[in-house]
Amino acid sequence: MEDYMRNQYPFLGIKTPERTSLTKEFWSKHGIPAGDELLYVVQQLWQLPEREFQNVAMAYLEKYGKQAKKTDIVAFESLITTKSWWDTVDYLASHTMGDHLTRYPDLIPAYAERWIESDDFWLRRTALLYQLRYKQRTDVDRLFDFINRCKDEKEFFIRKAIGWALREYSKTDEDAVRRFVAETRLSPLSEREALKYVSR
Repeated sequence: MEDYMRNQYPFLGIKTPERTSLTKEFWSKHGIPAGDELLYVVQQLWQLPEREFQNVAMAYLEKYGKQAKKTDIVAFESLITTKSWWDTVDYLASHTMGDHLTRYPDLIPAYAERWIESDDFWLRRTALLYQLRYKQRTDVDRLFDFINRCKDEKEFFIRKAIGWALREYSKTDEDAVRRFVAETRLSPLSEREALKYVSR
């Protein structure tokens, strides 16, 4: 597990099916806290060294869901920038943050704009991916603008995110993605990822 994650974090060595089963067993015995207490549990799990604890924290976050308050975006952003790697950031960006910004869209201009200009490339990746599951609700102008603002970066995780975001949106509007890719000089990685579905 540590090798697969490029030795970024230590692991207990509990595989996903077993971890999921143990988590559900724990919930059935002890219940799931609510509100601020649930978010506190997430934050405490995040501080533990082994990666499985962050995985369990994300399972708790899924339960937190609609309980989240508008101001919880500060805590969610902190999770993105702490112990950052693709396995946590991608979930937090496309699920936790994506859902939160659906509920509180007035947060998007200030937060998404700050993320795309951040020195932290994980926040820039979040800006590219928070709309990943929006489909027809995607703010296409914002997505294309954000891509244009970081398309020349050398960072692998940004280039990959550009391609991923475009590939997902191509399932909603293939023509728009085709036009954008044709008119925009993207890295070969981004372009290849963007056209995976439309090229089939």
